[in-house]
Amino acid sequence: TANQIRPDFKDGCGHKYSFIYYHSCKDSVYFRDGMRRIDFVLSYIDDKDGEKKQDRRKEFEANLEKAGLELETEDKSESEDGRTYFLKIHVPWEVLATYADVLKIKVPFKTNDITDKKDVPMSWLCMPYRLPEHVMQPEPDYFTATFDKSKIDFFLIEDKETFFPPSTRNRIVYYILSRCPYSKEDKDKKGIKRLLNNGTYAAAFPLHDSRYWTRSRDANCESERYALYKYWARFSRFYKEQPLNLIRKYYGEKIGIYFAWLGFYTEMLTYAAVVGLLCFIYGVASFDENVWSKEICNETIGGQIVMCPLCDKKCGYWMLSTTCSSSWQSYLFDNTATVFFAIFMGIWVTLFLEFWKRRQAQLEYEWDLVDMEEEQQQLQLRPEYETKCTHLRLNRVTQEMEPYLPLTSKCARSILSGATVLFWISLIIASIIGVIAYRLAVFAAFASIMKDSPTNKLDVVGSLITPQLATSVTASCINFVIIMILNFLYERVAIKITDMEVPKTHVEYENKLTVKMFLFQFVNYYSSCFYVAFFKGKFVGYPGDYAYMFGKWRNEECEPGGCLIELTTQLVIVMVGKQVWGNIQEALVPWLCNWWVSRSARNHPESLYSRWEQDHDLQSFSQLVIQFGFITLFVASFPLAPLLALMNNILEVRVDAWKFTTQFRRPVAAKVHNIGAWNEILNMIAVFSVVTNAFIVSFTSDMIPRLVYKYAYHLGNESTMEGYINNSLSVFNISKFQPKNRPDDGENPDWYRDYRYPPGHEKRYTHTMQFWHILAAKLAFIIIMEHVVFVVKFFVAWLIPDVPSDVKARIKRERYLIQEYLHNYELEKLKIQLSQNGPNIEQSVSLKEQIVDNSLLFKDAAPSMSSWLWSFPVL
Repeated sequence: TANQIRPDFKDGCGHKYSFIYYHSCKDSVYFRDGMRRIDFVLSYIDDKDGEKKQDRRKEFEANLEKAGLELETEDKSESEDGRTYFLKIHVPWEVLATYADVLKIKVPFKTNDITDKKDVPMSWLCMPYRLPEHVMQPEPDYFTATFDKSKIDFFLIEDKETFFPPSTRNRIVYYILSRCPYSKEDKDKKGIKRLLNNGTYAAAFPLHDSRYWTRSRDANCESERYALYKYWARFSRFYKEQPLNLIRKYYGEKIGIYFAWLGFYTEMLTYAAVVGLLCFIYGVASFDENVWSKEICNETIGGQIVMCPLCDKKCGYWMLSTTCSSSWQSYLFDNTATVFFAIFMGIWVTLFLEFWKRRQAQLEYEWDLVDMEEEQQQLQLRPEYETKCTHLRLNRVTQEMEPYLPLTSKCARSILSGATVLFWISLIIASIIGVIAYRLAVFAAFASIMKDSPTNKLDVVGSLITPQLATSVTASCINFVIIMILNFLYERVAIKITDMEVPKTHVEYENKLTVKMFLFQFVNYYSSCFYVAFFKGKFVGYPGDYAYMFGKWRNEECEPGGCLIELTTQLVIVMVGKQVWGNIQEALVPWLCNWWVSRSARNHPESLYSRWEQDHDLQSFSQLVIQFGFITLFVASFPLAPLLALMNNILEVRVDAWKFTTQFRRPVAAKVHNIGAWNEILNMIAVFSVVTNAFIVSFTSDMIPRLVYKYAYHLGNESTMEGYINNSLSVFNISKFQPKNRPDDGENPDWYRDYRYPPGHEKRYTHTMQFWHILAAKLAFIIIMEHVVFVVKFFVAWLIPDVPSDVKARIKRERYLIQEYLHNYELEKLKIQLSQNGPNIEQSVSLKEQIVDNSLLFKDAAPSMSSWLWSFPVL
C-alpha cells in the first residue's frame, strides 16, 4: 500500500503522512494508504481454542471481499491490550452506487429553488436561542430523487468520495454485513449479528469522525462529532435549539426523529407547566377560602369530633383535628382550578399530537422520508427472518420467490408470546396486590408504634408524621424498587419473545417490541397510581360491617381530606424516582464503565491511541412516553407534574446528547418514516387521559361533594361551605362495634366519613339521599367533561391539517421537477443516440418512436415537449 499513499495527506495528528510514521500516529479514520475511509470496524480476540471461529471469520471475510468491500486488518500487536484484532472495512464507489440503488436512497439532483419564508414577526427575540447557521443547516437544501445507478450523470455528484455521507455509508455496510454468509456448508448461516452472538467477533461499529473535545486536524474529516458536542451535548447549551439536521446527518433519521420528538415535547410542556404552576399558585393564593380545612383545624369543631379507628384493635379513636395539616396540603392540589386544569390538559394533549403531526410532516419532507413506501421496507427483510423461514412462496408484487413463515408456526409463536406477556403482567398485578397487603398489614403496626412516638412532639413536622404518611411513603418506595427490578428483567424477556416471533422487517420488529414494552411498563408504572386513585377508600364498608382483603386485612380508608394527596405522593415518588434512576442508569453507569475500560490507554500519547480503539472502548448503543402518561393520565391530582417533566426533559435532552456524543459508539444509521408504534400509543393515552382525569376529579377529589353541598345542602340562605365537615360525616354507635373491630378503650359518640343515616333512624347505616345526589353529580360531571373535551379534540383535529400547506407545495414541486428532469434527461440521451446513428435509417425510426413514447409518457410534466420533438431534424 505504500505506493498508494496520497502525497498531500495529513493524518489525524496533523502530520504529513508516511507509512513509517503511521505507527506513531493512529488517530485517523483512513486506511494506511490515507485515501480509503474506514466505514466500519469489526474487532475480535483470537482464542487458543477458536479454530471454528477462525474458519467462520475466514469465510465471512472472503465473502465480504466478493461483495466488493475492501478490508484491512490491524494485528493484535498493534492494539493497546495486545490481544484484540481490528478489521477495518471500506466500501468503494461501485458498491455504494449498487446498494444505494437497491435501498432506494434519495440523493440531490437540483438545488432547491423555493424561497423559504422565514420572516417571523419579532424574530429578534429568539436570537439568544439560535445556533449558527452552519450548524443548523450543515448542507445546502436540494431537491432529491431516488438514486439510479444507470443515471449517475442525472445527479449532482461533485466528488464520489463525499457524495454519500458517512451515516449512509455505514448503513450500506451494515446491510451487507447483515446478509453475508459465513459457512460454506450452510448458506443460511449468515449475518454479523449471529457472529457477534456466538463470539466470533467481539464488536461491530462505525467510527466517530473525531474526538469529541477537539476538532480533527485532518482537513478531510468533517469533525461533526466535535460540533455536536460543542453546540448540543453540553448542559450549558440547555436553552439553545437542537441542531436536528446535523444530528440526522451524523446519526441517521431514526435518532434524529427521537430528538425532534423529545425537543418538541419539551417545548409543548412549557405551556402545560405554566398553566399548572398558575393553578398551584391559585391554590396558595386562595388558602383563606378553604373553609372546610378551617373547620377541621378548629378546636370547637374538628377538635370535638371523634373519628372511628382506621384499623382493628391497634388503632384507637382519633380527633378529626389531627388531619389539619393534610387537609391544607390537599387543598393546594384539590381546588376549583383542578377542574379547569383537567379540561385544559385534555385539550393540550390534542394540540400536542396535532402540531406534532405537522412537525413530523415537515421533517419527513426535509429528510427525504415522504415516499418511503412499504414496498421499500419489504426490500429490507430482517436477516433473521430470511434465515429462519425456510419455506418459499411467490410475492404477487415483485413476482419473485420470497421466504415466509407458515400460518401455523406464526399462530403458535404469537400465542406463546401473548401468554408470556400476560404472565409478566399478572406478575406485576400480583406484586401490586402484595404491596397493598403490605400497606394493610403495616398500617396497624405504624399506628401502634407512632402512638406515643417522640416525633409527635416535634414543633414543625410532628403533626405531619402520621401512620398514613409513613405507610404511603414506605409502600411507594417498595413499589418503586419492585418496578425497577421487574422492568430490568422484562426488557430482556421482551427482546427474547420478539425474536421468537420472527418479525419480517425491522419496522415490524421494532413496533412489536415497542408495544410489548409499553404494555408492560404501563401496568408496571401506573398500577399503583390506579389503585390509590380508583380503589383505595372506595370499598371499605362502614363501622360494624367493614370489608376485608382475603378476609384478613381491613381495606384502607382515605383521610377526611380524600385520597388525592396520597395519589400526589405516589405520583411524585414514582415519577421523580424513575427520572433520577434513568439518568443514573443511562449516563453515570456508561461513564464509569468507559472510565474503567480506558484507564490504561489514558497513559499513552494520543497519537498511539487509535481511532478504532477509542471507539471500541466506548459502550455499545442499545434502544419517554411513560413520562407522557404520568403528566396526562393523573395530571388532575398534581398540576406541578408538567413542570417536573419539563425540568427533567431539559436535563434529559442534554444528558442523552452527551452520552450519544461522548459515551457510546457511533450507532449504525437507520432510516425510519416516523416514531412508529408510538403514534398510536400516544393517541391511545390522549383518549384514556380524558377518562382518567374525569374520574379523578369525580371520585378521588372532593370537588363534587363540596359543590353539591354548596349549591344544594348549604346552611342558611347564602351558598357557603360553612358546616360542610359536619355534613360530610356520619355517626356510629360504638356499642355496636364487633369485638374484632373494637379498640381497647374509646370515647362516645363516633364519626366516620360517609353519607349514611345515623343510629336510631329507620334506615340506619344505609346511604342517605345526599349520597345518591352526589353520585349522580359525579357521573354527570364525567359525561359532561368527556363530551366537552372530546368535541373540542375532534374540532381541533379537524381544524389543524396534518401537513402544512407550504410542505404540500414543496412536495408537489419536487415531484414535478423529478418528472420534468427525468423526461429531459431521457430525451437528451435519445437525441445523442440519434445523432450517433444518423446513417442508419431503421435505428433512427426506432429511436424516434421511442422518443414519441417517452414524450407521451411525460406529457403531463412537459406538455410543450411534443412540439419540440417534431421540429427536431431527424430524417
